[in-house]
Order: sequence, then structure tokens, then C-alpha cells
Amino acid sequence: MHSSFTRREWLKSASVLGGACLAGAPFTRAAAVPAPTAPVSVAKCLTYDPKELLPVMAKMFDQLGGIGKLVKGKTVAIKINLTGQTTSRLGNLPLGESHFTHPAVVAAAVSLMAKAGAARVRVLESVWATTEPVEEFLIQGNMEPRDILGAGPHVEFENTNYLGKGKKYSRLMVPTGGYIYPGFQLNHSYEECDVFVSIGKLKEHATAGYTGAMKNCFGNAPVTIYGDSAGVDEPALTPQGGRNPFHYGKRQPSKSAPQDKIFGTPRPDTYRVPRIVTDMVGARPIHLSIVDGIKTMTGGEGPWLPGSAPASPGVIVAGLNPVCTDAVSMAAMNFDPMGERGSPPFEDCDSTLKLAEDVGIGTRDLKRIEVAGASIASVRFDFAKLRAARRANPPRTVPGRADGKSWPGRGSCGPVGGPGAKACRELAV
Repeated sequence: MHSSFTRREWLKSASVLGGACLAGAPFTRAAAVPAPTAPVSVAKCLTYDPKELLPVMAKMFDQLGGIGKLVKGKTVAIKINLTGQTTSRLGNLPLGESHFTHPAVVAAAVSLMAKAGAARVRVLESVWATTEPVEEFLIQGNMEPRDILGAGPHVEFENTNYLGKGKKYSRLMVPTGGYIYPGFQLNHSYEECDVFVSIGKLKEHATAGYTGAMKNCFGNAPVTIYGDSAGVDEPALTPQGGRNPFHYGKRQPSKSAPQDKIFGTPRPDTYRVPRIVTDMVGARPIHLSIVDGIKTMTGGEGPWLPGSAPASPGVIVAGLNPVCTDAVSMAAMNFDPMGERGSPPFEDCDSTLKLAEDVGIGTRDLKRIEVAGASIASVRFDFAKLRAARRANPPRTVPGRADGKSWPGRGSCGPVGGPGAKACRELAV
């Protein structure tokens, strides 16, 4: 198993791309140079029971060439998705069965990496507005961090929403110049690793259309630098609030960090967020992507969105290139990964996959991606049909959105007996 896209290869490819790097516009790959591709494994998995989950993930890693080639003797950093607060729940469901990366998937990945010889594993997340350890955040969400810590001999957590255990922040630059940010100032853990893994959730996203391996890395950025309460000259000491400057560009990050190249140019979040995600993945390349779709939700990235409903697709996707992995994951949701702005789920936003492909991170063309394991057709869960049913009803305005507009693709499933409600009953199980 090998990474198809190392930072060194990324830098090398960037050096040969032609054209000038204009403000807000990165170098794009030469037309004659196709974006990289790498294999993606797909598997059915109906539960988070380790007796089912571990063998499934072990087989997936084998189908990708073996995990040992990637992690043996290495320090591995795993970014998980714990979006929002632990008090935000979809009904009475456990958080890992709706919008959080399920801890069983993390524990399984850690266990398999440790067995394959990983020297050290750090599990990372920028937990909401606190300097508390990630372990404490998990406990507040009724999850057991010891299941992850005990999955290998040298496992630790780090809250990357501030300086954390490091002595200074790390500066990681975007080799192509970046769409919006030429680089980022991040917690040391994102630089002090040999292998970077993103374990995301199979979900739609109110702003970016789709979330998965790449969008998960939006949360790499510490709000001490990129939040509303970030320090002006230097990072704030503690994280407060979210990343509204990323969304709306109304202030620059701390002056110690690379600055927003298009600051002062009014752009909606549906333009900014996909580009910032692409910039982040360029600055901190992903070597292994895992998308948890065993149990999830439809209607967006969190239960605070109208029309959200539980779903049990029973699928896991893993791959060596994040664009390829997200393309296959989107196809498993019955969305077209080749779709652009105006097509589901990108009706109101730009496609992160296209933006990433354009700068040479990876291909979204399924015809160029080798899929191992289960076929896409055999695992497909029709998120697209549910989305169309929701959009058939006028979306509700969501209080708290900074621009006062409705979230794209939002709205309830409609009245009892209506077409939207019927689609929800048929699919959201």
C-alpha cells in the first residue's frame, strides 16, 4: 500500500505547472497532465460490532495493497469528524450513528495500523470552543475514549483547535498558491506525522453540498487563528466560537498566519468553503481516506439542519487518494461526482471535487478509478432521491445563518402523506 500523492510529489507537480498565480487563482494542472488516480475499496458493513467491522476493514486495507507499507515504523495522524457540540443530537441516536465519526471505526483503524507496525498514532480533532482534551469531549458525548486508546500500544489524542501540546504552530503552504489561502498555521500534529489519515462521515453538507474525507479537513484550522475571536497579531490563547471568517471572509486570520488573498472581495460561503477545503488538502495532503457510511444522516452535516433524518447505508469506503475516495463515496449516495455547480448536491455551491481535480490533487472521474471489493451499485443508498424530495418543499430559513438566507437543499420532508414524506419513509432507515 502506498500513498499516491505525497507532499514531495505535490511540490514537484506544482513546480511544473504553467501560468501565473493570480490572486485568488492557483496554478492549475496542465491540460495534458491528468489528475492522479488511486484505487478505492468499497465494502458492505451493517454494524459497528468489532466482530464484523475489523475483518471488513482489514480486507479493505488488503485490497488497497496492505496497510503495513504505509504505516510501518511511522507516526500516523488521524483526523476524525466530531462536528458541533455533544448536546446536538438527532433524536435519541448516539452521535456516532448520525453525524460523528463512529469511535468503533476509529478504534478499528488504529488497531489495524498498530498491528501493521505503526510506531505512534495520534487521533486529532478541533473540538468545539474548548481547550478540553478530545477524550473529555468524547465522554460528554457518551463515547468511550479508552476503546480507541487501548486499540494500540502508542495511541494519543490531541485537541488541535489551539496550540495544544506543541510549543509553536506549524506553517504548511499550498504548493499551487491556493485559491484563497496560500498556506495555513496549524497545530504541530499536522506537520509532525509521516502519514495523515482522514476518517470522515458519509453526509451531505449545507454549504459545500457533500462532506467526506476532504471536507473533514476544514476542521484542521484552529479557531485561535481563524475564528471570530482569533488574536489580531498573534493567535488567541483559547478557542472561542467557530470559523465564520472562513465562511464569510469578514476578517483576516491572525497576522502570524498567511493571509486571505481575496479579503475585501464579497464572496458567499458556497464559494469560499469549497476552495478553502481544497487549499487545506493541498497544504496537508491526505494519504489514506476512510468514509464511515454504516450509519449516518440525510439532510446535511448535523442535526441542527431542518429535514435531517437517520440513515443506515451500511457501507464503508477507503482509498489512497482523497478525491478518488470522495468521488466513489458520492456515487454510493447516487450523486454524480462529475457534477458541477447547479447539479445535486452542488445546486448552490462549487464542487470541492472539481476544484481539487483542477489543481491536480486527484481525479473524480469514476472511469479512471479502480474500485475494489463491492460494486458501487451494490451499496448505493439514494441520498439524491431524498434530497430531491426535500427540495420539492420550500426550504425553511434557519435562524443563526450569518447572511440571513436559507441553507441550500434544506426543508422538511413535507406533510404526512406527501411525496417528500413517502421518500423519507422509503429510504431513511
